[in-house]
Amino acid sequence: QVQLVESGGGFVQPGGSLRLSCSASGSIFKSLRMAWYRQVPGKERDLGAAITQGGSTYYAAAMKGRFTISRENAENAVYLQMNSLQPEDTAVYYCNALPPMLNFWGQGTQVNVSY
Repeated sequence: QVQLVESGGGFVQPGGSLRLSCSASGSIFKSLRMAWYRQVPGKERDLGAAITQGGSTYYAAAMKGRFTISRENAENAVYLQMNSLQPEDTAVYYCNALPPMLNFWGQGTQVNVSY
């Protein structure tokens, strides 16, 4: 069983930056591909960025070039550095395995980008 806790969201103006953190419990973390997903009200939860056990990364088109996913296996943590944020990045951000495990979903962290 893995419990995931996201943090680091908040309010930021367009062009600003935030760093999201995901803390994982459970010894299997190191064996999982991990990902950040985001959800806008009324829409499906979408995959944004992913990272393999060895550190290879994937980004959805909307995140490529602006966001960076990383992981620290020793700390059971996954991070998402978000730069050049835009209003369309406003969403609840979740971390989970890839593919996502139903019982891993946490509460997410809200990111609001506006003037």
